[in-house]
Amino acid sequence: MRIARGAEEARATVLRRTPVEAAELPAAVREVIRRTFGGDLSVSEVVARILRDVREQGDAAVVRFNEEIDGVHGDLARSLEVSEEEIEGAYERLDKALVTALREAADQIRSFHKGQLEHALSGFHKDGVGQIVRPLSRVGIYVPGTTAVYPSTVLMTAIPAKAAGVPELVMATPARPDAGVSPLKLAAAHIAGVDRVFRAGGAQAIAAFAYGTESIPRVDKICGPGNVFVTEAKRQVYGTVGLDGIFGPSETVVIADERADAGMVAADLLAGAEHDELATAVLIVTSEEKGTTVLGRLQSQIAAITRGAVARASLEARGGIVIVDDLNQAVELANEFAPEHLCLHVERAERLLDHVRNAGAVFAGQASAESIGDFTAGPSHVMPTGGSARFASPLGVQDFLKATSVVSLDRKALAKLGPAAAAIARAEGFEGHARAIERRLEGQR
Repeated sequence: MRIARGAEEARATVLRRTPVEAAELPAAVREVIRRTFGGDLSVSEVVARILRDVREQGDAAVVRFNEEIDGVHGDLARSLEVSEEEIEGAYERLDKALVTALREAADQIRSFHKGQLEHALSGFHKDGVGQIVRPLSRVGIYVPGTTAVYPSTVLMTAIPAKAAGVPELVMATPARPDAGVSPLKLAAAHIAGVDRVFRAGGAQAIAAFAYGTESIPRVDKICGPGNVFVTEAKRQVYGTVGLDGIFGPSETVVIADERADAGMVAADLLAGAEHDELATAVLIVTSEEKGTTVLGRLQSQIAAITRGAVARASLEARGGIVIVDDLNQAVELANEFAPEHLCLHVERAERLLDHVRNAGAVFAGQASAESIGDFTAGPSHVMPTGGSARFASPLGVQDFLKATSVVSLDRKALAKLGPAAAAIARAEGFEGHARAIERRLEGQR
């Protein structure tokens, strides 16, 4: 891990962001691109071809790309929708304790987002103007993973949508070549209230949601994370369909003082790093001695986890330790970096909350493990990355609602607002606008 001493060195090294799209594609991925498209294409070129084909050819293109890119063949490739029988049968293939854990997580997530809804749904009407709030009609969630399975992502995207009142919620996820969609994903989808599930992965799933095919319905908004091809596909279809955001690899920043438990700090950094080789895990600490101790604990803990190689690669490439003078400087740097996760391993962590401006989620105090936030705390773990916490929020019920302005003026309100509106319309050269107002005003005389 890199070590930076002071704010300026940290900004130039550890906290300097490297664009994910600048990373070299793995050799195996480049080979699939050559085999599928007949040449070496960039990520944006691959995605543009997939979007075009799905828009023009519908199901046939989705099936072809499922076969050629994901290696899914036979009935699994041709039958895009997962049947109700398959979903119900998923429970029989899972440990009962795990199903119970999914239900408990779903209850906590649902409770949190119902609380959000109480505040988000309040329309208003005053002096002839106001707004009404309505849920989106149809939402598509994308859940990545075949080797790794993410039932938590199913819960964290589907439950806020259902809490918001979305009447139709559909899910797309890649199928495993030998076994279809994981029963764990299917059980999570059923528990969360997903209405339909489709076997479609990558950019072809995003295209199907954006344009619609014979089997997969067009949606109003697409939510959920994915790899670089999914992210680029979301970027290219934005405007045709709504998006929750453009997400990159996971990020964790830990602020620690001299009294922080080094082992706990190391554990949180390691949890952040094991997400992905492109994940970022950074410690900002007020004591160089504490930083050195944490580094030693990291080295001993990393050997004990199954994803140790992934975590090590992440820490070597994007991890780091920043030594600062005090906690004020630590929070200032964290605000500039705007991380997805911010962990406060400091005494009386609540005192720092007033100074945190930019973070997807804050985990205040030693007991508030970031890992609980990933699974059962309640707020969605789909959060802004890449510095977008400067202007974006975690996924919530507000992402599945839209406001419609309402203007219903009585004669008194018309008399008050109309003359100024007509004057501004004429100043902008819109004579027709002005006359439309003045006819109403004259009608009152």
